[in-house]
Amino acid sequence: MTDEQPILNIVGELVALGPLRRDLVPDFQRWINDFGTVRNLILPPLPMTREQEDSWYEDRTKAGDEAFFTIYERATMRPIGNTCLQPVDHRNRSAEFGIIIGEPDARGKGYGTETTRLMLDYAFTALGLHNVMLTVFEYNQAGIQAYTNAGFREFGRRRECRMMGGKLWDEVYMECLSTGFESPILGRIFSHDPRP
Repeated sequence: MTDEQPILNIVGELVALGPLRRDLVPDFQRWINDFGTVRNLILPPLPMTREQEDSWYEDRTKAGDEAFFTIYERATMRPIGNTCLQPVDHRNRSAEFGIIIGEPDARGKGYGTETTRLMLDYAFTALGLHNVMLTVFEYNQAGIQAYTNAGFREFGRRRECRMMGGKLWDEVYMECLSTGFESPILGRIFSHDPRP
């Protein structure tokens, strides 16, 4: 990691979001190789090489329908994870949300909830989307609580499709609509100028 001050796009109370950075690829690789982290993702727990992570980074930074951010802990400006909207479908005003808190000691501190809320603000206020959805596994109760606190609501389940700890669990589908969502940050930036 470099001592260079990161570019920040969205600044909350606990976390800030900025663009992906090439110098953080070793952190991204470390996070995705932590099976304790990957257990909550759709990805299988397979080792990720530096070459694969470099390729992932290149693909993300060239994709025109994805919005990826690095999550920084505000108090230290330490990178702690990634978050995204992908694919962003402007015609239908929809996207799917994803998040990974890669640093284990950064979990359980409200960072995931605030990141989720900031990404909904970005989706609805900056991009003009209307529907953002996500999938989460039933055993990930901390994730479900964070998403619910940020404004997501369950709308369906795929039953018993994820094996964890010798048991089959549901995949939970959640969504949030722009109607009723109040911008915590970006509404002040993406507002019209007063008429003279």
